Amino acid sequence: MRLSIVVPVLDEEAVLGATLAAARAGLDRHDELIVVDGGSADRTADVARAGGAELIAGDRGRGRQMNAGAARARGDLLLFLHADTLLPAGFRADLERLVADGGIRWGRFDLEFDEGGPLLRLIARLISGRSRIFRSATGDQAMFVRRDEFEAEGGYREALLFEDVDLARRLRARGRMGIPAGRVVTSARRWRRRGVWATTFRMWTLKSLYLAGVPGERLAKFYRDER
Repeated sequence: MRLSIVVPVLDEEAVLGATLAAARAGLDRHDELIVVDGGSADRTADVARAGGAELIAGDRGRGRQMNAGAARARGDLLLFLHADTLLPAGFRADLERLVADGGIRWGRFDLEFDEGGPLLRLIARLISGRSRIFRSATGDQAMFVRRDEFEAEGGYREALLFEDVDLARRLRARGRMGIPAGRVVTSARRWRRRGVWATTFRMWTLKSLYLAGVPGERLAKFYRDER
């Protein structure tokens, strides 16, 4: 297995270094770590280079950036990682074990937050549990997919919102979802900025509207500052 990790970024100098260090620690020498910069105005590019990543430029927009990284990647397994999410120790061995099962075509990690107390621990469990029940995923959960499946589905639809949910909905028709043993640790910064209850209500309401058929373009203006 050759693994390619794709990290879309925009002004992420504060968190990117730790993310790349955790990813790099688990990779084999034939694997890849690709950062796709959507036009950062801070030192994100310098942090990416210092972290040993291949840095490429992409048109701004998470779906566009991840597609650009996938097009550059040479691995047969693609993993899409948010700039504020840390992969667990041993993640590569877990992934290799999962993809050895030919029926597993894609997957994602369970998650926990880097801080926040009992309420955010509960929310993390609910997110992970909901993903298991509905065979779904969000970008915070470090989605991974076999390259042939990703290409067969045409990659991410470069919408303004919920490109990760959309891809998971398409992939679950193609094969089983794998869930590694370890958990990713993602930043609680969105919850800190707006408050736990307000952020949870806002995000779950928007996602429910999207799943009910409201176009992402109509919802994007309510979500812009969360990206």
